[in-house]
Amino acid sequence: MTTRQDRSNIGRGRRMLPGLLLLACLPAFSQMYKWTDAQGTVHYTDTPPPATKASQIRTPAPGAPSGQALPYELARAVKASPVTLYTTTQAACAGCDQGRALLRARGIPYTEKTVDSDDDKEQLRQLTGKLELPLLVVGSRKVAGFQDAAWQAALNAAAYPRSAQLPRGYQYAAPESAAPAGASVPTPPARARSAPPANDAAAQAAEQQPRAPAPKPANAPANAPPGFQF
Repeated sequence: MTTRQDRSNIGRGRRMLPGLLLLACLPAFSQMYKWTDAQGTVHYTDTPPPATKASQIRTPAPGAPSGQALPYELARAVKASPVTLYTTTQAACAGCDQGRALLRARGIPYTEKTVDSDDDKEQLRQLTGKLELPLLVVGSRKVAGFQDAAWQAALNAAAYPRSAQLPRGYQYAAPESAAPAGASVPTPPARARSAPPANDAAAQAAEQQPRAPAPKPANAPANAPPGFQF
């Protein structure tokens, strides 16, 4: 036998059900922080900044692919000017981390390529003529080194939305090598060397001596790979 109290509880449960379904359908978000240090440098991190005021940014958390198409404005920008981020796993690269966080906070679909092997480094040299990371490529535009204003300007010029529009459940692809195994890497042309004078024994001996490795840039971390700039 159903009492009046039982009927009341059933009605209350029915009224609560739409609210529960709504909560279950809300997309998952990860927490990002945008903050500026004492020198005026803008940072994007997934941890709260040290003793400074920061604005919180909700970005879609990686999950299973939703199967949803990208919004028209975003899809058009991706097709016209795809974004590629070059990073490294050989050493700590704060700029790489900040650049990655900026792209995710703004909801930019991108491909990440790591520069670790000699072939990877040669691939990077072919793009910019130097080893400087991170490198942001937006279409044909390249921005070496993390600079918030310059990266934002490159994305704006390519007509990327200024706020995240990624569909629920969007998943970023895992990073891949800049020069995958089996891929051909362009070989720079050999520089012609003039033969040393036949009677100049000192010049010939100097030519045969092994060359000392090039010094690391002054701004490179202590554990940075030789030749890298950050």
